Amino acid sequence: MGQGSKLSNGLARSLGQVSADDQLPIIVRYAPDRRIVRHKGPPLPGIRESYNYRLQPFVHMHATPHAIETLEQDAEIVRIYQDLPVRALLDSAMPIIQMPQVRNLGWDGRGIRIAIVDTGIDPEHPDFEGRIADMADWVGEGVVDENGHGTHCASIAAGSGAASEGRYRGVAPAAVLYAAKVLRRNGQGMMSDVMAGIDWAVDQSVHIISLSLGGPGPSDGRDALSEMCDAAMASGVIVCVAAGNDGPLNRTVGSPGASREAITVGASTDQDIIAPFSSRGPTADGRVKPDIVLPGHLITAARAKGTSMGTPISAHYSEASGTSMATPVAAGLCALLLQKEPHLTPAQVKARLMETAIDLGDHAHAQGSGRADALRALENQISPPPGNPGAPGDPGGPGLGQGCLTALVQMLLQGKRQA
Repeated sequence: MGQGSKLSNGLARSLGQVSADDQLPIIVRYAPDRRIVRHKGPPLPGIRESYNYRLQPFVHMHATPHAIETLEQDAEIVRIYQDLPVRALLDSAMPIIQMPQVRNLGWDGRGIRIAIVDTGIDPEHPDFEGRIADMADWVGEGVVDENGHGTHCASIAAGSGAASEGRYRGVAPAAVLYAAKVLRRNGQGMMSDVMAGIDWAVDQSVHIISLSLGGPGPSDGRDALSEMCDAAMASGVIVCVAAGNDGPLNRTVGSPGASREAITVGASTDQDIIAPFSSRGPTADGRVKPDIVLPGHLITAARAKGTSMGTPISAHYSEASGTSMATPVAAGLCALLLQKEPHLTPAQVKARLMETAIDLGDHAHAQGSGRADALRALENQISPPPGNPGAPGDPGGPGLGQGCLTALVQMLLQGKRQA
């Protein structure tokens, strides 16, 4: 393809590997002023349209190679991407730990709306009673979570802990939840469905979208899903995305983790080191990602009825590891910040988390700005200089030394870790 080609690299390669009658799933981006993105006149031969997105001038189609070549000649079309698979980002864990209780907090996420774009949520789980505002399904399986991944993530962000007498309470237990089911019961899905879930969530006027999913890296952030996340941030909605679980190799951050504007979250452990599975940057175009890291190793949270995702520890809870688990921690923390300071923009929330993060002494492409710290972010305390993270004399640091539970647990949640 020449320099003037509108085809993404992946799509250009795929066109040479299919027959003339095959229809490839594609995502077409029109010029910004083209708000109605259906073709004028009769449909083009070889094209079947499905989604028209509201947030950005994208349309999802299935098209033959010849039809794609015809689309490329349309002056109103900016870019044509291949619709690619995405998956829930999860690493299973065996040892059992507890999510600490949230005690003595003035901030609980009340009044904040969080969308979990994932495998759905178990609406019958006691930890979500009365707080699921709406659910939608894009995979044709119904809205109920038959995988468990979405329920687990929703619990980390905003579970009440009712089924454990508060023991496994989420970061923002009073927040309102929205569930967009974009991954099938096997944890797999397509980029176009995720984009539809984001589009729906923005239309529901949510404050925060949590995306614990993605494809393989590296990405340069110019794919359709990453650009949809950028558009959501620009519209005023905070988007938290998982970095991925393809570490410890560099250049393993895929889409939507490579989004320029979204908050990309890697995973850390209780020992304040980067989890080996957490994906590393740089992005394909050389940017630092992730932006921050948060606890994502051996996390206990809600288990969807009839599922066995991770390591089940009771009828209502399971334990799992992954950047999938770290991402809803970030989403819950964003809810607390918005409850305290409703005027904050998505860019300001992202900057706050990065500026107040604790430097773990690792490379920026592994830790970003460091491990986000809830209390420091809420109190707007700037991070200590590199090389002395969390020194006991630092009023903003955890003050408990190495090997302790993360500062999110130590300072915001006020919980006690039990073996």
